[in-house]
Amino acid sequence: MFDSVLIANRGEIAVRIIRTLRSLGIRSIAVYSDADRDARHVAEADVACRIGPAPASESYLDVDRILEAARETGAQALHPGYGFLSENPRLPEACAAAGIVFVGPPVSAIEAMGDKIRSKEMVAAHGVRVVPGVSGVGLDDAELAERAVEVGFPLLIKPSAGGGGKGMRVVRSSDDLLHEIGAAKREARGAFGDDTLLIERFVHRPRHIEVQILADAHGNVVHLGERECSLQRRHQKVIEEAPSPFLSDADRHTIGAQAVAAAEACGYTNAGTVEFIVSGDDRDDAFFLEMNTRLQVEHPVTEMVWGLDLVEQQLRIAAGERLAFTQADLHPRGHAFEARVYAEDAARGFLPTGGVVRLLHEPDDLPDVRVDSSLRTGIEIGSSYDPMLSKIIAWAPDRDGARRALDAALARTGVLGVTTNIGFLRTVLADADVVAGELDTGLVERIAARLPAPAMPRDVAIAAALLPRLSAGTVADPWLEPRGWRLGPPAWSSWRALGPDGTPVEARLRAAGASGDGWEATVDGGEVARVSGARIGHRVRLEIDGDTVTFDAARAGATTWIGAGGDTWMLTEPGPTAPGLGARPDGELTITSPMPGAVVALRVAPGQRVSEGEAIIVVEAMKMEHTLVAPCDALVSEVLVDVAELVALAQPLVVLEAHADPEPGSSSP
Repeated sequence: MFDSVLIANRGEIAVRIIRTLRSLGIRSIAVYSDADRDARHVAEADVACRIGPAPASESYLDVDRILEAARETGAQALHPGYGFLSENPRLPEACAAAGIVFVGPPVSAIEAMGDKIRSKEMVAAHGVRVVPGVSGVGLDDAELAERAVEVGFPLLIKPSAGGGGKGMRVVRSSDDLLHEIGAAKREARGAFGDDTLLIERFVHRPRHIEVQILADAHGNVVHLGERECSLQRRHQKVIEEAPSPFLSDADRHTIGAQAVAAAEACGYTNAGTVEFIVSGDDRDDAFFLEMNTRLQVEHPVTEMVWGLDLVEQQLRIAAGERLAFTQADLHPRGHAFEARVYAEDAARGFLPTGGVVRLLHEPDDLPDVRVDSSLRTGIEIGSSYDPMLSKIIAWAPDRDGARRALDAALARTGVLGVTTNIGFLRTVLADADVVAGELDTGLVERIAARLPAPAMPRDVAIAAALLPRLSAGTVADPWLEPRGWRLGPPAWSSWRALGPDGTPVEARLRAAGASGDGWEATVDGGEVARVSGARIGHRVRLEIDGDTVTFDAARAGATTWIGAGGDTWMLTEPGPTAPGLGARPDGELTITSPMPGAVVALRVAPGQRVSEGEAIIVVEAMKMEHTLVAPCDALVSEVLVDVAELVALAQPLVVLEAHADPEPGSSSP
């Protein structure tokens, strides 16, 4: 076994690999960019080495710099994790040249499985079922369309190179086929530099099911059952489980044997995943989709069901050991679910978010619950890398027990300072189709489309308004209250803020009687509630009209974060750059960034007149663009940023000057 292993990755997977290395007594070597100087994986590794500035192209995707770090630190082996360079054949080639063991498959397998057309031909020759289709190799657009019609509609067009859903489109009739082929080629050429297409039969009500395999260098290959990965948004998985609730034992045996055959077809060694697309109408329609030549994000559910540490197995295989078990020795146990916690706002189209983690609660003290996390209090979540922050995994003897255990764990997960998808994950777990196991790859987006407009509970506003007035463990002395005191009846004081969606919120408070043992509170002119409460550290406990509610709370400057049951709300008190509260038709309005990212386009210049709804500026984060528009007719007073400039969450971008009643025909407000 190795003495030292470099992890060519970051975030939660780097932390997870460090955990196994520590258990085996192996020295762990982390690498980091300038953006990750204070990251958790850097703090937990035995050694950490800087590899460059924040852009991934200059750090985590720089093969030469990573190999230089491995040589500098004396690493005997290199683990690529997933993403970044994990499926780039240049990395294992460079490792071999440097005499460093690559913890992964051979270059030949990576290259073969990295080409969707070549991989399908290779596994089909070994008896693996593939989706009926046609490749665009050697065909012009018209010839490809003619061959595709023979496959039958609906069809799925996808690039042979790349992934992540780019260039993929469904075509339901021959009328649209030629146009969509041209559009897919242009997108594939721009994204991957290769416009070769693959057109396949579109599988109705598709379920995404994948099989974990392990293969050593001595010819032994086993599978560790399947994972159901159908709960996705934008072709990215959100919640996974093992085993699939859809397959029978006979189906499980068949698809496992197909995965083993696919691994043998390309001479695979180490851990890998064979992905299948299965029709929700007919489980016999299970077809090979692709092979991921690396560890998968969702590997923990397999570990919890099969009782193996897959990273340990990867290291043992890379060190030349034989598998210590055969297929007959392996037996699954129970059921496991995994939820991915992302820095994103589900209510706003899964828009990436960011910020500083002000308060963190993770349910790592619950039985049969595992947390793989990159988080710690005080770190900043920026826009340089993938928005996944952590994974919560729960096991139980049966599927419903595991689903309930995961929901309970998410309810005890709190990340204040950064908007996450935790509340949405709980909504998905509670959906009737998810409970019943009736899944397909479009279900999550249908659930998201049914979400009501986000509404902040009244109690959240009361908690935020009272937070400065609560001292640790007791109610603050009313004689020290700086506003509202007078002889005679208590006076009302007003607390105003912008809610998470920018909606104005006003809470009015006054002492409830002369004893000073509580308050009366009303939010946005609603009914008056009787409130008492206390704050202990970051926990606020209030009694509101006889009902007890408990929140996590954090405050920085004019911003307050309140969290409960996995949901979080951010309220910002008006400041010099805020557009104000309520009706304010005159004066300055500042357009601020809704997320940390980079400015990719400016549509206006100082002195320009804009109309309500007109595009002002475009910000990009996590490969997503967000266009900010004018909230009203206005004059551009000032542009505060340039194209390509990195911006923070809520950073002022453009200042507008608005007037309520411009004179008819006037050219300025």
